[in-house]
Amino acid sequence: MTDDTVRSLVASMAPSRPTTVTDDQRLVEDLGYDSLRLMELTVVLERAFSLPPFRPEQLAGVRTAGAVVTLIDNTMAKEVEQ
Repeated sequence: MTDDTVRSLVASMAPSRPTTVTDDQRLVEDLGYDSLRLMELTVVLERAFSLPPFRPEQLAGVRTAGAVVTLIDNTMAKEVEQ
């Protein structure tokens, strides 16, 4: 369920307006994100899942929709552990 919500948010905010988003789609090259839109996506995801602000090092290397899903899943798992 979380995965579908993340993909839906990624799709709805993508400048290229895809109807669906797959894990292998690249945020910049395939979905048209730029640096500002990536920052906006980060804030929307933090709010949607009640997460603390991401640190830059957490976001480094997040290049695909699947990596965004993994980031959210891992962050939520860490929040539950605390």
